[in-house]
Amino acid sequence: MPHRQASIEIGLNAVIVSVAGSLPQIVHVNEPGGDALDSLPFGPFDPIRHRTFEIGLRSWVEDQTALRLGYVEQLYTFGDRGRHRETGDEGPHVVSVGYLALTRQTADSEDMLARHKSAWRSWYDYFPWEDWRTGRPDLLDRDILPLLEHWAKEPPAAGEPPRALGRQERIRLAFGSDTTSWDEERALERYELLYEAGLVEEARTDGRPAALDRTSRPSLGIPMRFDHRRVLATAISRLRGKLKYRPVIFELMPETFTLTELQTSVEAISGRHLHKQNFRRLVENADLVEPTGATSTATGGRPAALFRFRHQLMSERPAPGLRVGGR
Repeated sequence: MPHRQASIEIGLNAVIVSVAGSLPQIVHVNEPGGDALDSLPFGPFDPIRHRTFEIGLRSWVEDQTALRLGYVEQLYTFGDRGRHRETGDEGPHVVSVGYLALTRQTADSEDMLARHKSAWRSWYDYFPWEDWRTGRPDLLDRDILPLLEHWAKEPPAAGEPPRALGRQERIRLAFGSDTTSWDEERALERYELLYEAGLVEEARTDGRPAALDRTSRPSLGIPMRFDHRRVLATAISRLRGKLKYRPVIFELMPETFTLTELQTSVEAISGRHLHKQNFRRLVENADLVEPTGATSTATGGRPAALFRFRHQLMSERPAPGLRVGGR
């Protein structure tokens, strides 16, 4: 019997991030009135039209969303067998190159997104346990940690690859033992543990034994199609880490802003509440911003000084960032 050649397509997934209304928002795609899950924007790579993956990404994102991307970074190549296929599917296997892209929402982006069945949504809708801005999420102690502890005591499933660290140690490192040891950069590790333990809907969809053996599962965030929640978790981890040594937060800010607006945006991305005076001291010591001489009365209170990013900083030192959080 002749061997059938498997065909492969290369696509580009984009985690397009902005901050609005004190929330870290991403562009998601969903068919209105349908049963399909949310997905990340996806576009094919056209090697005839586009010399590089990034050029292709910027092109179709602008065409479909009216958004001009600022900072863009390749995350990872996602190509596990079955990620875009179902039983009996004879279509090509889709290998996706994931990208993190930062932008600012525009007045016409909502309408343009709607025409392409897309919209903005907070990433905490998908990862509610990652939002610590008002304290430790109840979901952790009520549902997640007890179920993970139970899973950690179960014998490994047949065919489970050996790991350097045991389940208990991986849980401790990913979720921390208390509030002070929570590391916001481990968002991907936390999602991977929940997936392995069969606690997220994607594990059931993918036929993970741990998920199929469970008679009930708590609702742990909105599921996404294929492995798109894993791609999003990768982007969250990467951006939270990037905050600490690159001035990427300013790709999400308007040209001028108050220090309160800057703090709100940093808190939105990091998932942490920051002490106001400590944050302002951190910004001042990092020498990241400069006053414009103008003020804003947008909040209705006392006029607040407006600042802008100090662009010459990029040529002064190699790692200008805001070292907030647990590391």
